[in-house]
Amino acid sequence: MSAPITPDHIDPVIHERVRLSIVSTLAMVQEMSFNNIKQTLSLTDGNLSTHARKLENSGYIKIEKSFRGRRPYTAMRLTRKGRMAYQKYLMLLKEIIEQSREAT
Repeated sequence: MSAPITPDHIDPVIHERVRLSIVSTLAMVQEMSFNNIKQTLSLTDGNLSTHARKLENSGYIKIEKSFRGRRPYTAMRLTRKGRMAYQKYLMLLKEIIEQSREAT
């Protein structure tokens, strides 16, 4: 049996519900527009912006702003660091489930 999981093992950047939703969504695609993420996750502009900034500051996502025609376009994608952090997070959840099964 492995050592018990403590809160210190859990990445607080990814563990927050909205940020986990963003990272999980971006893990399934190469990139996604700000508006598509906002609609997919039913978030407000401000809520998505705040959480995306935290993920970007942590190096987990890359935000690129450009224009499509004359319209501003913001794209987000998971970075290598973000993908690795997400995989680590998923492995930790699997370990928690396994420990839970062993305890019962």
